[in-house]
Amino acid sequence: MDLFKYTKGIIDKAVGAFKLHAVQKNAGELLDPMQKYLTVGEYHVDARDATPDGRPFTLTVYQDDQGILHQALSPESTDSLAAEYDRKFVPELNRFKAFRNRETGRRYVVEDYLARFVSDVKKEIREGDDSVNIGVITDTHFKNVDSLDFYGWNGLMHVKEFSYLDQLDILDLKCHLGDWIDGSDAGLISESELMKLRDSFKSSKVPYLMIKGNHDENDKFDEHHDLKASFPEREFEKIMWPEMYRQRELGYVSRQHGVAWFDQGHVRVISLNTSDIPYILDEKGQKKYDVKLTLGVREDQVQELIEILQQSSGKQVILLSHANPINRKGGNALKYNGRSLHELLVAFNQKEKGRMHSSKDVPAEFRLSNDFDFTKVKDARIIAYFCGHRHVEDQYRINGIQYVLFNCSALMGPNHQLTTKYNKNLNRKMDHQNEFAGYVVNVDLFRRRIKVFGYGAATRRRIFFI
Repeated sequence: MDLFKYTKGIIDKAVGAFKLHAVQKNAGELLDPMQKYLTVGEYHVDARDATPDGRPFTLTVYQDDQGILHQALSPESTDSLAAEYDRKFVPELNRFKAFRNRETGRRYVVEDYLARFVSDVKKEIREGDDSVNIGVITDTHFKNVDSLDFYGWNGLMHVKEFSYLDQLDILDLKCHLGDWIDGSDAGLISESELMKLRDSFKSSKVPYLMIKGNHDENDKFDEHHDLKASFPEREFEKIMWPEMYRQRELGYVSRQHGVAWFDQGHVRVISLNTSDIPYILDEKGQKKYDVKLTLGVREDQVQELIEILQQSSGKQVILLSHANPINRKGGNALKYNGRSLHELLVAFNQKEKGRMHSSKDVPAEFRLSNDFDFTKVKDARIIAYFCGHRHVEDQYRINGIQYVLFNCSALMGPNHQLTTKYNKNLNRKMDHQNEFAGYVVNVDLFRRRIKVFGYGAATRRRIFFI
């Protein structure tokens, strides 16, 4: 009997090692096929070559004026010679990039991957009352460079591909948690980038929230060039929020601070802005506060949150922002008022009445003086707080509130100084399944669970109890 147990243990270890190897191999598997066609000419390709939807195509291989090889896929079912998909050979990668659809900008192999991901997720969630699905993407760091292993044009592509979830009938709400852009390009370029991201993210099928990150004021460019502020006041807000606030599904007190809420059943989702920093210029036209380095919330935004919470009877509340207000030790994770924000949330859960105050050492722009009264709120509780910013996955529960941190979608190659240890360990690469990252979060009040399903450079499943 002992020998049998020992033998079984060896078998279990062997099977586990094999499965782990298979998972690791799959995580790094290239997303695009048809790399073998390197000779100029036309070829018939079909499902055997893993074409889009298995359809027959004419594959055209050609060289441009610089001698770079390109591939183009044209449907055989039409007389049109226009390519539906194309890509080019990249010497640094020693292969072709993945095919992208010329119209949508999405890679069809990523669409296939996301369709399988959603199919798997649907098997693990309960449909019906008080089961709400939230799509989450964060820290895309779109930058005007064709980078193969770090921030670049891939940030926009990740947003376009995340928006493919709109068509897969799984999301009740989707949100971008901020750092849409890297903020290191000239002002006019970054403004154009925000417009492209906005148009790629907004949806007529799924309600959405657009949250501001600390890079979205373009202060990184200002820091590197020691110039006047490259963004005028409230530039991010003027580009991104009018579209967001027009949605009938969202509620708001004002359209000024990025605070909005979405209700489904007994679940209420509220967005906050942890880059709520005053726009003050010195005599040189430079900002007093570098938003990239200064995280905080201010009195007016806090007042809106209080008003919303006071009208939240019967709701289980989830808060969203770019940065986490406190760290796992309970300390202030924002420069200004992070701990105060957490204490307000605790006061709500305990149905307290009181007044918020800031330390006298806090600059006048960040002083808090807010009255709150949650004594009349019934059957309501803040259950979770979702955020990005740290470029890691993490979680900690403090005073009954579950803080959940999401990994960045931006490609972070292992050889860059800014790459977090978390992402270095993932060894992320262009056109591999760990290049991007996104999530579907299922909030199930009946089962008292929050399930976080990740794709790409994200944990496949995390479960938290409400």
